[in-house]
Amino acid sequence: MCLVQEIKNCRLCAERFKATATAHSPRPVVWFRPGARILIAGQAPGARVHQSGRPFTDPSGERLRDWLGLDEATFYDQDRIAIVPMGFCFPGYDAKGSDIAPPALCRNTWHERVMAELGEVELILPVGLHALRYHLGHKGSLTEAVANWRAHAPRLYPLPHPSWRNTAWLRKNPWFEADLLPDLRARIQELL
Repeated sequence: MCLVQEIKNCRLCAERFKATATAHSPRPVVWFRPGARILIAGQAPGARVHQSGRPFTDPSGERLRDWLGLDEATFYDQDRIAIVPMGFCFPGYDAKGSDIAPPALCRNTWHERVMAELGEVELILPVGLHALRYHLGHKGSLTEAVANWRAHAPRLYPLPHPSWRNTAWLRKNPWFEADLLPDLRARIQELL
């Protein structure tokens, strides 16, 4: 059985998800093929992506595609772009309605194998703090990691999560859209 199918069949977190406020079943959202040149390393699917089975089919995805300067067809072209979150399933909400962090069990079970199967990607885009910690070994704040983007470019560009919850962060950090995004878009066009 191929790795993609193994992940799609994974039910390791079934009991964990059943115990959340959403009481949902696992539905791994797997979107990668070996040979992709760009890796988008996200956090975990949200509720809408859990329903659609396709990554970033929500307002966060619209914002991310805008940041990257990509249309939908290019963004979802698995021969060019792999989308590998820290957790392949929607982790659910807690009793207060807040997002639950992606379970480390998913990352620990699958990520080394996924990265080995992908091979040498030319551009890594860790999206959000969980992905930054994994791909950069970053222990500080999201702002520190993203502000230090030049230290990692042109192979890696750390990004905040494109959620509406980060709109205030974007307003407080205008350098992100003024400096980082134009450089990132140019790098993406160079690779595509």
